[in-house]
Amino acid sequence: MSAADLARLQFALTTSFHFLFVLLTLGLVTLLVVMQTRFTITGAPVHERMTRFWGRIYVINYALGIVTGVVMEFQFGLNWSGLATYAGDVFGAPLALETLIAFFLESTFLGLWIFGWGRLHRWVHLALLYLTALTAFASAFWIMAANGFLQHPVGYRVDGNVLRLDDFGALLTNPTFTSAFVHVVFAAITAGGVFLTGVSAYHFIRRTPETDFFRRSLRTGVVTTALATPVLIGAGFAQFPVIAAHQPGKTGAAPWIGAPLGFMILIGMGLTVVSWLTLPLLLRDAVIRMRFPLYLMVFGIPFPFAAAIFGWMFREVGRQPWLVYGLLRAEDAVSHVDASQILMSLVVFTSLFVVLACVDWALIARAVRRGPDVEPAPVSPLVVTL
Repeated sequence: MSAADLARLQFALTTSFHFLFVLLTLGLVTLLVVMQTRFTITGAPVHERMTRFWGRIYVINYALGIVTGVVMEFQFGLNWSGLATYAGDVFGAPLALETLIAFFLESTFLGLWIFGWGRLHRWVHLALLYLTALTAFASAFWIMAANGFLQHPVGYRVDGNVLRLDDFGALLTNPTFTSAFVHVVFAAITAGGVFLTGVSAYHFIRRTPETDFFRRSLRTGVVTTALATPVLIGAGFAQFPVIAAHQPGKTGAAPWIGAPLGFMILIGMGLTVVSWLTLPLLLRDAVIRMRFPLYLMVFGIPFPFAAAIFGWMFREVGRQPWLVYGLLRAEDAVSHVDASQILMSLVVFTSLFVVLACVDWALIARAVRRGPDVEPAPVSPLVVTL
């Protein structure tokens, strides 16, 4: 394989691994906001326990996902120096904002939220979670804005042999960005809902005594999936006119490209139908007494993540050979590095990602099996006075 092919493969693997972490992080933080808001308003201990249990899983996934994100950022300089040289002034602006938001604001708010349990007034503590969620989605916003430029370059002017940022607002109104961002947001919320549903079903299969806890979690997961998937599918189909207008050759560039798109659509529609059919069964807790649907819920956990990867394959592979569509080819943007060196970094980083994925799975599985704490942690008297 050539250096360009190896660099493309490495970046594809890196972004795929990182995207899986991001989906679960965004999905869980959205559901945590709902759970902690309920606790803050009602003061019901069950909502606090739900926030703590699902929050523990969220923090595990977030911490390991950061490592994959850092490696992904490094690859722009290591393997794609031509992109930084040619379009760094435009492409780098949203990436810089994402880095500041993701690694400073989001991490700061999350750290305060983690260590603020029992030490801050519960409304202040809730505000920290809202800020954590807001900055998490802001990070996705800027990443998708940068990717939208690669799909359909706008807001630039040519200055010699490089591109200069000419209209920052054009990046934020790029048609290949707006519909795709909504699609990604609801893909993450769907992934969070399916994960919540599957884990709750697992505990009913095990006959965990925490019936009320996981009944509430199961309902939250199913309702979230049922509400998110129609918007997800609508935002997905809304991108087809944009692709036809700005990337007319995407579907015809490689005849196998349509397969990932087809799988993604089938999964999205399947999740929509199943979640809506499950809603009536939740009314009288009928689904809890039926073993077969519970097993289906557990087996369904990987499907939204698989759909997301299929969608990414269609979006990214379909625009090849362009790195910046119509302006810069991938082979012209790759760094002047020997193919053997890229192969070595590919093996090392891929091995690292496999280890991180296994560690993430093991830690999450351990937290899931452990279940929620029997009682919420005691609240410091300081909380009453703040």
